[in-house]
Amino acid sequence: MNEKSPSVPKKPGAVPTKPRSGAYEVEAFLAQARALQGGSDAGGRLILALDATMSRQPTWDLACRLQGEMFDAAGSPPGKLSVQLVYFRGLGECKASRFVSDTEALKNLMVRIDCRGGHTQIGKVLSHALKETARQKVNAVVFIGDAMEEEIDDLAEKAGRLGLHGVPVFLFQEGADASVERAFREIARLSKGAWFRFDRNAAATLARLLSAVALFATGGRKALAARGRPEDRLLIENLRGSGT
Repeated sequence: MNEKSPSVPKKPGAVPTKPRSGAYEVEAFLAQARALQGGSDAGGRLILALDATMSRQPTWDLACRLQGEMFDAAGSPPGKLSVQLVYFRGLGECKASRFVSDTEALKNLMVRIDCRGGHTQIGKVLSHALKETARQKVNAVVFIGDAMEEEIDDLAEKAGRLGLHGVPVFLFQEGADASVERAFREIARLSKGAWFRFDRNAAATLARLLSAVALFATGGRKALAARGRPEDRLLIENLRGSGT
């Protein structure tokens, strides 16, 4: 660099010193770094993961309508909650969006995706969550699905690692398949999250629970206790049941 610092009268015998960056330069750098990471230090980051195989179309449409509940729960200031959409479908397709901090941005991402036939890829979702939280803290993962066609031991290992990193997985199971329930419950237990069954016809129930999870992601159990709605108390009880 060829820039010179302003001249300062020297005292006899003074030792020349190198010019130092001002505090404003450090703050500007930190602000830029936070912007590149996609969220403020005080905000919550939530991954919304959906099974987008063919049987999921009705629930995908439901999630598109209800995802605004998560942002509403986060309250003000705007942008306190950042959500990343992760989905799998077809032949090995598993993709993640950028993190967004408003309802319309997430909805615009979701409406461009259609469901396609294929097998579940829950392991990829959990692996992705581990990579994301290694870069910047992820506060919670929400997964909505009705099937599990993978090795449970592989999923359990990843879920346990998420639990160690403080990233609970909240699983919403559609349907009553007993083997799926066992797998989802184990993922919830090891990640210190929670399992719920829901009916696509009970949209209000899913909306309230998504609201509670979003509030947890931005303010933790204290925020749930402070708001104190039935869904908040239900989530707290399930978290206690998982050993958190």
